[in-house]
Amino acid sequence: MAQGYFKAVDTKVNFPRVEEKILATWKKNKTFQKSLEKTRQNETEDFVFYDGPPFATGLPHYGHLLAGTIKDIVPRYWTMRGHHVDRRFGWDTHGLPVENEMEKEFQVSGKKEIDDMGLHLFNEACRSIVLRYTSQWQEVVERMGRWVDFDNQYRTMDAPYMESIWWVFKEIWGKGLIYEGFRVQPYCPRCTTPLSNFEVNEGYQDKKDISITVKMPVKGQENTSILVWTTTPWTLPSNVALAVGPDIPYVKVQDGDEFFILAEARLSAYYKNESDYTVVETYTGRDLTGLSYTPMFPYFAERSEKFFQVHTADFVSTEDGTGIVHIAPAFGEDDFLVGKELGLPIVCPVDEEGRYTEEVCDYAGQFVHDANVQIVADIKETGRLVHKQTITHRYPFCYRCDTPLIYKAINTWFMQIEPLKPNMHENNSRIHWVPGHLQKGRFGKGIEGAPDWNIARNRYWGTPIPLWRCECGHIECVGSLKDLHVRAGKGNEEAGKTAHKEVVSRIKKALRDKAQSQLEKFNIDPAWAEAVGSTEISENDLHSHIVNALTLSCPECENAMERTPEVLDCWFESGSMPYAQNHYPFENKEYFEKNFPANFIAEGIDQTRGWFYTLTVLSSALFGREAFQNVIVNGIILAEDGNKMSKRLKNYAPPQEIMDKVGADAIRLFLINSPAVKAENLRFSEEGVREMARSILIPFWNAYSFFVTYANIDSWKPTSTEAPASDNELDRWVISLLAYVIRDVNREMEEYNLYKVVPLMVDFIDNLTNWYIRRSRRRFWKSQNDGDKENAYQTLYHVLVEFSKVMAPFLPFLTDAVYENLVCGTTPDAPESVHLCDFPRTQEKQVDEDIITQMALVRNAVGIGRLLRSRYGIKNRQPLSDITVIIRDAHKRHLVADMKHLIMDELNVKDVRLEEREESVLHISAKPNFKKLGPIFGKEMKKVGPEITAFTPEDITDLEAGATRSVLGRDITFEDILLVRNKKEGVEVETDGEVTLALNTEITESLAREGLVRELINRIQNHRKESGYEVSDRITLTLSCPAPLRDAMGDFMEIIQSETLTEKLTFDDAREARETCTVEEYSVGITSQKA
Repeated sequence: MAQGYFKAVDTKVNFPRVEEKILATWKKNKTFQKSLEKTRQNETEDFVFYDGPPFATGLPHYGHLLAGTIKDIVPRYWTMRGHHVDRRFGWDTHGLPVENEMEKEFQVSGKKEIDDMGLHLFNEACRSIVLRYTSQWQEVVERMGRWVDFDNQYRTMDAPYMESIWWVFKEIWGKGLIYEGFRVQPYCPRCTTPLSNFEVNEGYQDKKDISITVKMPVKGQENTSILVWTTTPWTLPSNVALAVGPDIPYVKVQDGDEFFILAEARLSAYYKNESDYTVVETYTGRDLTGLSYTPMFPYFAERSEKFFQVHTADFVSTEDGTGIVHIAPAFGEDDFLVGKELGLPIVCPVDEEGRYTEEVCDYAGQFVHDANVQIVADIKETGRLVHKQTITHRYPFCYRCDTPLIYKAINTWFMQIEPLKPNMHENNSRIHWVPGHLQKGRFGKGIEGAPDWNIARNRYWGTPIPLWRCECGHIECVGSLKDLHVRAGKGNEEAGKTAHKEVVSRIKKALRDKAQSQLEKFNIDPAWAEAVGSTEISENDLHSHIVNALTLSCPECENAMERTPEVLDCWFESGSMPYAQNHYPFENKEYFEKNFPANFIAEGIDQTRGWFYTLTVLSSALFGREAFQNVIVNGIILAEDGNKMSKRLKNYAPPQEIMDKVGADAIRLFLINSPAVKAENLRFSEEGVREMARSILIPFWNAYSFFVTYANIDSWKPTSTEAPASDNELDRWVISLLAYVIRDVNREMEEYNLYKVVPLMVDFIDNLTNWYIRRSRRRFWKSQNDGDKENAYQTLYHVLVEFSKVMAPFLPFLTDAVYENLVCGTTPDAPESVHLCDFPRTQEKQVDEDIITQMALVRNAVGIGRLLRSRYGIKNRQPLSDITVIIRDAHKRHLVADMKHLIMDELNVKDVRLEEREESVLHISAKPNFKKLGPIFGKEMKKVGPEITAFTPEDITDLEAGATRSVLGRDITFEDILLVRNKKEGVEVETDGEVTLALNTEITESLAREGLVRELINRIQNHRKESGYEVSDRITLTLSCPAPLRDAMGDFMEIIQSETLTEKLTFDDAREARETCTVEEYSVGITSQKA
């Protein structure tokens, strides 16, 4: 076998091994860097992509892989379209995720322990662990074939990034959108900080709670109580009022010696039978206003005369409970608004760790959720407990530490959202969402209902809120390092810089001197103490433990000012990413303003209330426009059993394991060809990944292997990658089909419909392997190297190279392996990687619509024929005499006529007859369309039926042509009838609506003999394969077989020898055969050797 110009291709491909080789090549050749350099020279505008920063405190999971694959495909595509696409990787390094990880590591918990440890030590400990898993992240990201710039990464904890965040904050402060407020917020008692509404949305879980109904005795009405229901008994010590719906009907019922007031609509929830109570009075909610009652607990009885009365509130409903709500203004958003409206003093006997204060002496020091059981027991002991049950409901937990949240009134900083909403809606209308329903649905509705944003966290490791407050009431907002240094230096910037450096130097020294001894108190590994003591701190560091030590003078009274202690919500930091990653406006001002907003972003569905939202809020506040123009939103990946992926339950295989077994390309295709790319949930399935390998990777590899094998046999060498000017119908068809695919893929990629691309690939590979290559095999096999064979080679070469480019963004490894061998090995001046090539564009000269239609009709006919053969158990190797193909459209029938030979060969029939009408193979009759005619004829339909069934074939033809027929005095059209088709005897018929095919299933003696020969050829081919012959090897063949089979072979010897590459064929029944097989009922011995 000739060596050839291409490296031999192993048909038993190991995709993971191929991928590892390509990874090594990329690294060696710095291919990604070259793609950036190449496009940087182009005149086309940059394609701007923002990569949302993940936390580096955990390992990447399938959700990251899905988003990462989307983030890789789109930039690869636009890079191949000639645009420069920066792909900076970023890290979200602040916030609760890092602090919680650190607390676990150093076994500290709660504000007091952190204060004991020291803010400087705590923060530097956070800095020391924040990038713990970056190397594992980089390994997984690169193994998935994703190209990102790790060398130019951004980190939210770096001083330039934080300075830009200060600039963002000051701009918004200057617009009057930041305010300090005392409001009820979702609050984590373990982390001792409020959370934003979108953080809360991440943490809902099912929770079991005690719900109780209690009596609130009405003052001045003997034995009369108002019934109140609550799922938070721990809030009852803080109750100061009751609320009723103003227009809700209420009743006073007698139950034995007692009287109860509750909503009329809720009686059935408390009484099974009407005989169990007597209604003695009816009211509306307004009638109950002003009633005074005895509180459940006495702690605040003397606090205010306004306490412990009934008031009306619009939020009260009768969906559950008693229709009467207890009001504790410090612990509920609605309660707080009612209390504010009524001027009720706020009582909040719960400290920052969620424990009762001394004001609630009976439960002081107890965590509120833990106190529920004792509170209910104490209420029962007083005789005021009416009903108790355990309920399971959705309840918010801290998304990081898993502690049940409470709603608590706190003083904190907010960003106004309401004034921004009109502009946010306008900006949202300009964003192209995939899927589109999110624009007005989840995201649009999220904007509509968004509350003011609580941007402050009572934590430590984050960007400090840059507000300094003086006792005189003045507040200064600092928006830059320069601003900080000028103010810290009392107008002298250099003095401020020096003071800043001195603080950093002191902190460094303290860490070196004290980290070891301080951390030993917490039983910390000495290695950690050393790491904390040697953390790198920039001389411009802006973290709290640094800037808190700088003294700023009040410009109003010249007294020292103190920074407000909170840090910013880490979502504020990630929402500032477009500006902060560029250190805007302090650097890269022109670049940023030219390239804002981003062309594209992508993240999971949860980010509609997270990163997508904060990007939109901040860009609307700063610039009045959207932050991104196109977004792909992916869904959630679940385990195969439909549950959340869980390390504890071990209900999924780790990503690295699947990569090592099947390969990253297959994972990428599985993820992209799934509902998850349309923001729907996906059950991850290893079998689904393997199916992608079977349906796309392996068939394409086999096509590539087929080409290389025969090209090397013939020492064929390409002179270009262009399509040949071939007159062969198969060549013209596959070239046109490729042009169509290129056009369609470009269209879908420009619309960011990634999920529509994989089906195009599957369809094209099926056409390529199961039609073009299979139909062209003899052109590659034949010995003469004529123009037709040359065209076959050049066509298949062109298709493999160009289709590799089309698939490259999706299958970066496989396509580069194919391209490297087909192009780089034969064309020295070609780009060294498929990813350095231009993405193909459709060349109109290659598009032949007629041949696409023609071949589609032929393939339809062949598909129907195969279906009929299968239905009646007739193998395709058994020749049949004829088929009839009916196509009504004259142009399409003419197109098929030119390719009758393909249908004959594929279906193994001797003749194909083309007909316009079905009457040649079917009995056609008509029956009434009852849906259309029933309403018209009514009771006369019984007479209409026989009239229509009597229509002749000519009548039906005329109706189809637009004529009418009169039935009972009314005109009947073609739409008024339904056609009935019954096959004629001796033929089998099937249709797909456009093509009808009738198969003659009669097998004559001559056809049966030929069928035997075809079966024998199949057995000889199998023998060749199992004997290890190369596809080009010629053999000598000896057969031992019964006389009937030998007789059948008589007229087909030349065909047998040609198709099996047999130089000499002999018969020897006495010789012991190397292999024995069965052809129909005959036993056949086969012996061969290389000629």
